[in-house]
Amino acid sequence: MAEAATAQASDAESADSASPDTSSLDTGSSSALPHEARRALVYLLKKGVILFAEKRLLFEALCRYRAGIEQQLDNMYLRLLLDDKAGIALLRQREDTDDDEDGEVVTLITPRTLTLYDTLLLLVLRKHFQERETSGERQIIIDLEQIEARLTPFLPLTNNSRLERRTLTGALAKLKERKILASVRGEDERFEITPAIRYLVSADFLQQLLGEYRKLAGADGNGGDQHE
Repeated sequence: MAEAATAQASDAESADSASPDTSSLDTGSSSALPHEARRALVYLLKKGVILFAEKRLLFEALCRYRAGIEQQLDNMYLRLLLDDKAGIALLRQREDTDDDEDGEVVTLITPRTLTLYDTLLLLVLRKHFQERETSGERQIIIDLEQIEARLTPFLPLTNNSRLERRTLTGALAKLKERKILASVRGEDERFEITPAIRYLVSADFLQQLLGEYRKLAGADGNGGDQHE
């Protein structure tokens, strides 16, 4: 059986690298935040991610009122991961979150369990992103044929003898909803891999997991779902 891996979904938007001035802000409560800051906070809580390329105004508001927004998130045991250079803001659970008196973890973020197929898809996309980013590309594009070619060696793990296009497009649609992929205008079979994927799968973990899956794919055809 393959080992578990999960990814926290998150949807993202980002902004320019201008230095926001937050010195005059009252960050005491959400009611003290300006309307544009509250809109950015609500969107981040709903989607988990904001990408500058898709939601420029929200991302800029997030940068401008970062101190106040971070204080509100801290009250909910959450934290903001902001990469203004990459144009991405992600919602994260605070690491020091304690269990409540009933023994349950206090969290607003529910971990998502991925099927083995979804995990493999995420890994091959992350691998492609890493390769193209290393070569100096800023906008990382991949098409359906490239995805299929990268997934094919792992088919024995999924108990499938061939790659079903309908299954693949359904899985890709879910990644688009989570802002891991973005559409390329006018090209239905090409996708941009967003920087969000960098924070879901680290480079070291990517190499480790891909190596293990390659060994399993070569050894037998047993597959299954993977859980955290």
